[in-house]
Order: sequence, then C-alpha cells, then structure tokens
Amino acid sequence: MNNSNITIYDVAREAGVSMATVSRVVNGNPNVKPATRKKVLDAIENLGYRPNAVARGLASKKTTTVGVIIPDIASIFFAELARGIEDIATMYNYNIILCNSDQNKEKEIHLLNTLLGKQVDGIVFMGGTITEEHVDEFKRSPVPIVLAATVCPDDEIPTVNIHYQEAVYDAIKLLVERGNEKIALVSGPLEDPINGEYKFKGYRRALEESGLSLNEDYVHVGDYTYDSGLEAAEKFLSLEDKPSAVFVGTDEMALGVIHGAQDNGLNIPKDMEVIGFDNTRLAAMVRPTLTTVVQPMYDIGAVAMRLLTKFMNNEKVEDRTVILPHRIQLRDSTLE
Repeated sequence: MNNSNITIYDVAREAGVSMATVSRVVNGNPNVKPATRKKVLDAIENLGYRPNAVARGLASKKTTTVGVIIPDIASIFFAELARGIEDIATMYNYNIILCNSDQNKEKEIHLLNTLLGKQVDGIVFMGGTITEEHVDEFKRSPVPIVLAATVCPDDEIPTVNIHYQEAVYDAIKLLVERGNEKIALVSGPLEDPINGEYKFKGYRRALEESGLSLNEDYVHVGDYTYDSGLEAAEKFLSLEDKPSAVFVGTDEMALGVIHGAQDNGLNIPKDMEVIGFDNTRLAAMVRPTLTTVVQPMYDIGAVAMRLLTKFMNNEKVEDRTVILPHRIQLRDSTLE
C-alpha cells in the first residue's frame, strides 16, 4: 500500500481502536492508556502512516508552523538570529518556513502574504526600514507578528532589540577615554532607522559630550559588505588629517576597514583603533582580533520566538518592547 494513501481509518482498524483514539495519540493528548497508546504507535509504524499537518491544521485551525522573514541567510548575523528562532521553535514544537527578503520592500510584503496564505500561526520578521505600508500589513495580519533586531516607528508591533544608541555611545566614549579625538564612523544605510536614528545619534552624542566636533569627512555610509569597509579605509587614508580610530556598524565592514588599512601599511591598533558591532564569529577570525559591541543575535532570535509563542497561545505579555543588554568585547584591534 502506498504510505501517502494510508489514513487514520487504516491505523484505527490495524490497532483495533476508534479513530478518535488515534487522533488523540497523534496530537499528543495525555488521556490515552499507555497500552492503547503503544498499540496505536505500533500500527502507525507498521503502516508507515504520516499525519497530514495541513489536514490537522484545518481541523484545529493551527498548523504549528511559524514563518520567518530575514534579509539574508548567507549573513553570519542573520544566520545566528535564525538559529535562536529555530531552537526555541523546536522546543515549543513549531516548524519553521524560512524566507529571504533581500531587504526589498515589495518582496517583504509579498513574502508576508505568501506565509499567511500557508496558514502559519505566527511570523518573526527581520528587516531594515519599516514603512507605514509594512505597519498596515502587520496590523491586518490575522496572526501575531514579532520584529527581531528591527525597530518599529510607533512601537505598535512587538519588538526585540538592544539599545543601539547607547551601544554606539559606549563604544565612542571608550575610544575617547583611550585618547582618541579623531574618530570616524562607518555606517550601514542611514534609511534604516537602526543606523540613521540610533547608531548615528549615539556617535554624535558621544562626540558632543566629549567636546569633539563632528567632521563629515569622517563619516562613510556603506552597505554592510566587506567591500564597503575597504572603501571606507581608502577614503579615510586619503585625508590630510587621518582618523586615529574608527567605529564600524558591522563586523563584516570592520574587517574591510582593518584589511584596507593594513594594505596601506598601517598597524592596527597602533596607527588606527577599530571597533566593530555584532560580535559575530568574524570578530575572532581576523588579525588582530576585533574589539566589538556584543549584540546577542542568538538571544534576540530566541526571545523573539518565545514572545511569539506567548501571543500565539494567548498568554499574558508584560512587555511588548523587549530590550536585551549589550556590552563591549575588548580584543586586539584597540589599544590596552
């Protein structure tokens, strides 16, 4: 018999029980005698029966599936986040459908509607700029949505982040305390509020409080890639008055800055100190190893997924806006 044609009826007949009993076993209902449960499980194994998740979803209105939309699974940063989501989803018996959006608004909204069409029970969303159109779509969603490492303009949608402005402020103050007065910034695209609204403001506030003026020549806007870090290094080293330290918005761009400086004969950290952001595995792979702001990506993913399970199960949620702690991991790209 073809396994895909085997139904709950066949299992019930094989085990000599009612279809309701088989259903209870398949759905993990505890109200089944151990001996009966064993008979049903043996019949399932003998017949090779696979419960149809879609059919079960139609009956229970739940598919125990969660949609996850991330910009790029190839990025170490987002891979760590996805891992945190996956582990907690597994713990709570949810399956995941993972989609790449390339941070393209049309694609993000299309994926959102595709996942809703697949009857997911909830969605974890990671993106850059959250527009009014995004918020309208999120509000129209029949299932809960949680944003991870993504900020919502009006705090209308639940989010899990760190305090980005404070994190950059702390990093710049550290460089100032080490005697740096010429501190450059390599940022991701400023349209993303995490960069434009929070990280850039943290940089500016720390400079102002330290009595240092903001030099536009010391600001380079990259696109999160290693190559844009190389470009930033070239730009800074072509200046008459070169920066003595650089804060970089992601570890990958920071590697570009370090290598660009080294290619031009500079010693990191003696000639130029560098601090990155994220504390991905890259930070320990580069030489000198990279001092970086620890954004706990795995934890952000895990907490976002746990928050989503609370909404999906109608549990009480104390705080819809979760801020996780950050710290600075000192390594060799900054002076002692």
